[in-house]
Parts: sequence; structure tokens; C-alpha cells
Amino acid sequence: MTSQRARVIQKVIIYLMLLLGAAAFIAPFAWMVSTSLKPLNETMSVPPKWIPSEALWRNYPEAIAEMKYFWRYAGNTVYLCLLTVIGTVLSSAIAAYGFSRIEWKGRDKVFVLVLATMMIPFPVVMVPIYSLFKEIGWTGSFKPLWVPSFLAGAFNVFLLRQFFLTLPKELSEAANIDGCNEFQIFWHVILPLAKPALIVVALFQFMATWNDFLGPLVYLTEQEDFTLALGLQAYQSKSGGTDWNYLMAASTLVVLPVVILFFFTQRFFVEGIATTGGKG
Repeated sequence: MTSQRARVIQKVIIYLMLLLGAAAFIAPFAWMVSTSLKPLNETMSVPPKWIPSEALWRNYPEAIAEMKYFWRYAGNTVYLCLLTVIGTVLSSAIAAYGFSRIEWKGRDKVFVLVLATMMIPFPVVMVPIYSLFKEIGWTGSFKPLWVPSFLAGAFNVFLLRQFFLTLPKELSEAANIDGCNEFQIFWHVILPLAKPALIVVALFQFMATWNDFLGPLVYLTEQEDFTLALGLQAYQSKSGGTDWNYLMAASTLVVLPVVILFFFTQRFFVEGIATTGGKG
């Protein structure tokens, strides 16, 4: 009885800690939604008010009207997300297949070099990359923001490689006996089995592109080409002060698609992470 009671107490403590952690993460989002429904005079009230005296749902359409390019920003962001997700999933899957299922001289050494690139922060290479894109005339366009995604990233290659290593080699050998070449094995055998891992990579890339601020800030020059993240910053820094209730309403609209996407894909996300083993 004593050990059973101790286990119950331990579970209660764990659940309380999880609840406290969840509350800490939810609080900023809850404050953002609360502020988006407040009149302007309550956004900076002291002491802060969590519940507005009147829920002003009209703040949302008015915020969109204030940001006259809001839907243009949204279209630009979705466009970049689609291209980068397609490029990242395809290129990373091809590279991961080569590092996991095909034997070639120096494969593991090259893979170590690929992993080493993860230790190089973007600000270190930002200037030379910008100079390269400027030299070929891509600055001021979307190309620097989506073309590199077709060259595969080290983290995504690592994630997919680890998943591919967990798949039995007998599947590839059987397909090879049936007359399939390497591309056919990759496309018809490996990719369908790797659906959870591919969804994880796609979700990571979607969120990274959707929330990206530095990339659009460096390469985009025309306001009509801004993404949502850059558009929010431009609205915040407008002359005449910031309407914080409108800014929080627009921010809620920007965050909401990512929350909804994760809600509907969390099963695949957890499955993909759980089944990506540490086999090397």
C-alpha cells in the first residue's frame, strides 16, 4: 500500500508540473487573444486586465483593414511555405536515401561533414550568401527564400536518414529482384513507408517558413512582397504609434493556422519522432 501510495503521489506531482509548464506556454497566447479583443485604452491598463470589459470582435476585420496588404502578405507566405515544403521534403529525402540505403565509398565521412554544417549559424554566412544572390540578381525577389530549400538541410537529412535506417533492407532487396532500380525503390517502397517522418519534416519546414522574419527582412524590398511576419513588424513600426489591440488581433490570425495545423497533424508528428530511431 505504501509503494502504491507513493506512485500515486509521484504521478500527481508529475501532472501538476506538466500543468504548470503548459500554463507557462499558454499564458502568452492567452494574453495575445485577450488583448486582441480589448478597446485600445485597456491594452496598457495598470494593473493589467486579462478579461476585457467588452469583447470587441470587430478588432479583427478592422486590423485587416489597417494592414491594407494583409491578404497579400498571407498569399506571399503561403506561396513560400508550399515551395519550401516541397523542396525540403524532396531534396532531404533523396539525400537521406543516398546516405542510408546506398553503399558508396566515403559515405559516412561525407555525412559527418553534412552534420558539421549544422554548427554554422546563419548570421556567419548571411553576408556571403546575400552577396551571391545579389550578384545573380535575385535580391528583391522570392527566389533566395525558396530555391535553397531544394538543396536539402542537414537536420532534415539526418532525421530522414535515421528513419530510413530502421526500414528492413529485405524490402529493397525484394524490389531489386523484381526489377526495380534505385529510384523506383526509393519512390514506390521507401517513401510510402516513411510518411510519418516526411510529415514531420514538412511540418518543421512549414513552421520555419511561416515564422521566418530574418530571411524576408534581408531579401525583400517591396512592401507588396512582404510576408506576414515582416508585415506585422512594418505595422508595429508605423508612424503615429501602434494600435496594440489591432496588432494582437493580426498576430492571432497569423499564429492560428500553425496551431490548427499542429492540432490536426500531432498524431503524425509524435509517430514520426517516436519511430525515428538512433540507429547509425
